[in-house]
Amino acid sequence: MDVCDIQVMKPLLARHGFHFSKAKGQNFLVASWVPRSIAEEAGVDETAGVLEIGPGIGPLTQQLCLRAGKVCAVEVDTRLKPILDVTVGEFSNLELLWMDVLKLDIPALTEEKFAGLRPMACANLPYYITTPILTALLEADCFDSVTVMVQKEVAQRIAAAPGSGEYGAFSVFCQYYAQPELLFDVPAHCFLPQPKVTSAVVQLRVRQDRPWDIPNPDTFFRVVRASFAQRRKKLANGLASGFAELGKAGAAEVIAAAGLDANVRGETLGISEFAALAREIDRRRNTL
Repeated sequence: MDVCDIQVMKPLLARHGFHFSKAKGQNFLVASWVPRSIAEEAGVDETAGVLEIGPGIGPLTQQLCLRAGKVCAVEVDTRLKPILDVTVGEFSNLELLWMDVLKLDIPALTEEKFAGLRPMACANLPYYITTPILTALLEADCFDSVTVMVQKEVAQRIAAAPGSGEYGAFSVFCQYYAQPELLFDVPAHCFLPQPKVTSAVVQLRVRQDRPWDIPNPDTFFRVVRASFAQRRKKLANGLASGFAELGKAGAAEVIAAAGLDANVRGETLGISEFAALAREIDRRRNTL
């Protein structure tokens, strides 16, 4: 069953009295090449165990089940139960979990469901909840890769380079955990109802090693947040604001000790520079 075929989708939804929920950010795919391409480019095969978030009526779920050793699909909207019974009920390698993914212990679930398989995550994420779900998937630190369809602007932020307009704290967060790659765009006309923006698919290959000396990730991410809080100003202003104990003089000393120019802006720094700042701040704390 091609659930992306609008002549199939509309009668199916009508038969079960289903209406799209704006609150849940529901936009269903009407272009079958999209879920097929996501599954293919994610590298899903029989060695993979895939966690899918938000299967909707199942177009990506179908493509994952055709390739993966096992798929666990997490869906919060129980109105979709009878529809998914029809669209993906035939797959013996599928387990549906009716709950909020943000309330799951993702590492424990992955260990339980995907023993002996290569754990991956795939999702067509609702725009309104993209950041918390992607944050949870990366912080779980248990996947080989995370492949998601998100608003194009978000995908560009995830993969942005230092100094670019899209680069920000979320870029650094994602790139700390993974190496992102923009795969392809998905125009608005590929959805029903049509969103007002273009979407994009991005793959984040989770880092097996993090080649930076970051003894205290809490300090590191605090430095990152402080550095972008006043992104148009000198880094010293952001650090002095984010670390009140430093003051402006201490912030300037930290920047110098990290080998950076006094006039540098946080938006131009990469992970290694943020790591150097975090190490220097912790060193100062430990010598007090």
